[in-house]
Formats: sequence, structure tokens, C-alpha cells
Amino acid sequence: MSPIPPASNADLSVPFSEREFYLCEFRGRTLAIAVPAEETEAFAKIRPVLDDLEAGGSSVALLSPDAAALDEHAPGSVLSGQLSLLEAEAWRRLRRRPRLGILAPGGEGFVAGCREVALRLGIFKLVWIDRRGGLRGANGSRHSFLDLAELHALLEGEGNGLANTDRLAFWREVAVMLEAGLPAVNVCGADGLDEELFTYAGSGTLFTRGRYMDLRRLGIDDFDAAHHLIHRGVEEGFLVARSPEEVDAILASAFGAFVEGRHLAGIGALLPGGEEGSGEIAALSTLTRFLGEGVGGSLLGFACSRARDLELSYVYACTTSERVGAFFERNGFAAVAQDELPAAKWRGYDRERRSRVRCYRRELET
Repeated sequence: MSPIPPASNADLSVPFSEREFYLCEFRGRTLAIAVPAEETEAFAKIRPVLDDLEAGGSSVALLSPDAAALDEHAPGSVLSGQLSLLEAEAWRRLRRRPRLGILAPGGEGFVAGCREVALRLGIFKLVWIDRRGGLRGANGSRHSFLDLAELHALLEGEGNGLANTDRLAFWREVAVMLEAGLPAVNVCGADGLDEELFTYAGSGTLFTRGRYMDLRRLGIDDFDAAHHLIHRGVEEGFLVARSPEEVDAILASAFGAFVEGRHLAGIGALLPGGEEGSGEIAALSTLTRFLGEGVGGSLLGFACSRARDLELSYVYACTTSERVGAFFERNGFAAVAQDELPAAKWRGYDRERRSRVRCYRRELET
């Protein structure tokens, strides 16, 4: 498969595929997918996803207690999880074919068996198939992303923070997996595996051992995803439409929040050079999956730190969203009149949008 084609700077409507983005993220890596005995019918449902992963250059280790199902979906490449030199043999098999079946113990020993195999092989992500999907909070809403500390907090008090406690023992096992050293565990239904792996929103819950929030400037390999997010924000009305040259300036000054060092959780840009030592915070967007995880606040903090390094006097932001405006106010910005921002901001600005724009400003202490 060829790499993602570069986005055109001449047309903001150039499509970007989240699927292609994640396929490239997974390329050259091995995922493990655990299919419990009660989910055996899931094999047929996830087969298209397995084919896509393999076509994209990823390897997959299928973990199941069902030897017949493994032999059907990984013919000639089934190993026992108890094999003494499992690591080396799995490596040899995956070099010949990027799909491997690993027979794990059934019954109550299945979770521990999968954990042991994933740790022995150094798997970067274990995906657990469960038709009930991901973890839900007490109000019934799905937790799309949780780190280990947040999971522990939810499990305190015999799961009072959960919608129900019928899977409390399993969520504790997920915590044990992370504590043992697994970087990430995804839990989702077979029908939602494609969405869980290949979209920002996901369909289940992504658990990570640590918060792994890395804030840094975007590199050129991040520009496709950032370009897509800017375009999507414009389409949804949260971001103002900009010329190709203005988008170029945003990309050159953009920064991002990355979870696990790889998953882009949000972006923003600091555009210095305005009047009176000002800087504009532009294109601030947080992916749906990471709403409520403090990503937006972290991006704002990064922008303000960068502005201080540049010895700017203040930063400002504009939005048409009351909710976004409240977010800025919670993070130390004050609502101001439009004439309290640099006059250059409004040159050529869309008149109709300006009538709806809310302005926020934050003075920077030295």
C-alpha cells in the first residue's frame, strides 16, 4: 500500500481518510486480538478488519481457546500459548504470514493466559472482543478513553462509578494488564472493531497504562491529520474558513497533544506577529474521543508558554461557540470587545461571521 498522499495546499476539500491514517500508524507493528469462547462467532465479523490490517503492513496475533476457529482463520499458523520459546517461533511464523493464532487456556484462565502471551510478545495493543462494548459510567455514557489512574478511580467503592457492576471483575483484570506492562488495551464489540481501530471516535474504550500526553510542535508527518481536522472544523462551523496561505501559516506554527506518543488528541496554533506584541490562538480542536480528558487545557497551556518564550504581551482567541467561549474563560481568558483585539484581525474578515464572533483575551505575566 502506498503512503498517504500529501494534502493539497490549494484545496481545503482534499479528503483525508482516518482509516488510512491509522493503518499507517499500525504499519510494521503487531496487534493482539483476544476472542473469548463466548465470542467465537466474532471471527467471521472481524475478518475484513484483519485483511485490512495485513494489507496495510500490520501483523495480528489472534488469541482464543477455540483451536478449530484459530485453525480456520489462521490455517497452518497456530501455536500454543504455553510454548517454551513462543517469542522466537511467533516471530518466524509472522515473517512468513502476518496472521498468527495462539491457543490460550479456556475458562477462568483465559484472561491471565492472554495477558501472559501479550507481555511475552511485547504487544503494543491488545484488543478484547466483547459484544457488550466498552466501559460505561454511572450515567450510562461510554468512556472512550481512560488511563490506569482514572480506571482505578472508577473501580473504587465496588464500581460505584460504573453503570453496572456485572463486569467489575473484568475491568479489574484490565487494570492488572496495564499494571503488568501492557501499553494499551481496547475493549469493543466485534461489530465495532473497524470503528474502534480506524476512527478518532472509536466504538469502545481505549485504556492506557499512563496518560502519555505528549505536547509538541507538529512535524511534517502530522500535517495530513492536522489539515483534515482544520477542514472538518470549518465544515462544522467551529473554525473560520482560511485561505491556503493562512492554513500554511497555521500548520507551520501548529502544535498537538499526542496520547501514547502516536494518537493525535488535539491541535492548536499560535500565530504571533500581531500588533502590540499579541498572538492569536487559532485552529484549537480536540478530537471527540478525548473530550473531557484535559486535552484542550493542555493545548492552551502549551500555547501560553510558547507566547511567553516569544515575549508576547497577550494572547487572544475568537469563536462563535458559547461552549468554547466558556472553555476559554475557565482557562484564564476574559471576554472582550472586538476592538480590544488587533485591527489586523478584522481585515477581510467575513462580515456575517464577525457579527457572531465572541472574543477572548489573556494577559501574559512575565
